[in-house]
Amino acid sequence: MEYRKLPKGEEQISVLGLGNSSLGAAGHEEAVKTVAMALEHGINYFDMAAGDAKPFSAFGEAAAGCRDKIYYQIHFGADYTTGKYGWTLDLEKIKRSVDWQLKALKTDYIDFGFIHCIDELSDLEKAEKSGTLDHIRSLKEQGMVHHIGLSSHTPAVVNRLLDMKLLDMLMFSINPAYDYRHGTYAIGTVDERAALYRRCEAEGVGISVMKAFGGGQLLDAKTSPFHAALTEYQCIQYALDKPGVLTVLPGVRDREDLKRVLGFFEASGEEKDYSILGTFAPQDAEGICVYCNHCAPCPAGLDVGLINKYYDLSRAGDVLAKDHYANLEKKASDCVGCGHCDSRCPFHVAQSGRMKEIAAYFGA
Repeated sequence: MEYRKLPKGEEQISVLGLGNSSLGAAGHEEAVKTVAMALEHGINYFDMAAGDAKPFSAFGEAAAGCRDKIYYQIHFGADYTTGKYGWTLDLEKIKRSVDWQLKALKTDYIDFGFIHCIDELSDLEKAEKSGTLDHIRSLKEQGMVHHIGLSSHTPAVVNRLLDMKLLDMLMFSINPAYDYRHGTYAIGTVDERAALYRRCEAEGVGISVMKAFGGGQLLDAKTSPFHAALTEYQCIQYALDKPGVLTVLPGVRDREDLKRVLGFFEASGEEKDYSILGTFAPQDAEGICVYCNHCAPCPAGLDVGLINKYYDLSRAGDVLAKDHYANLEKKASDCVGCGHCDSRCPFHVAQSGRMKEIAAYFGA
């Protein structure tokens, strides 16, 4: 397992977490074994926006004795008091549901308290007026909630919360289809979504990724908006390469699904390579570096993707990006202009010209 540090904390978060939209259908015994298998393989981050109430008791059983080694995303607005999933902005219902979740999980604190599924600015205003945001703030002050997060599909909503300086973590839908405006939750332009990821990293807000497979549609040529299937490993790598991303949360139904997803760590670079996206992307995505490193290896030894990322982050306001760039062994000024990267870039970025631009920006 690989881990990434939460910017506003000391938590080391597994790059693969676990979503729970489908685990309830496995039955209690299989769910317990699936969670136990995840723990054995080093997964320590779990999103509890479950499809129904069933996974909670399975986690409470499987995680007994290791609660201090794992992190739960618990959603203020996901209602399980009926046994089914429900969405609510009513503060009293939210309190009752959160209390129920904590009892089922056999815990008395929340690692990440998430304002749940706010996709409209009007819903954010309702959450503010109802007292939900103040309630979560109060719980954080009391130490019951360690970090505050938000789950959303809408860049404008996320940016409003970022303006409030409230968030430590964001749960956001990231996959090639949504980033290139295909699918129900493909909200925001290519540039708006890319800018959001950069802003999160610049401001120290981690991202946990939902819908990495587009609800499974990307995995089947018949349902993919690109009319070609991607693999789970391509989608996972795509999400992990985005600025700010700490963990990807695939939903699994049982141990068989989990075993397949864990194969990501044994997969070759070719199996994770998503450069084929360059043939699918819309015209306004052309010329934008997505840090896929398909241009590698650089004959002069430059890490072209990382150089681009630090440049974009620095321009987005990340004060650390300039120092990270300065510590690179090879910088943009070391580019020899051979054109190797230009010819290999699936998004047709003129990288050799961009290296001159970046060298001028950083002065090296």
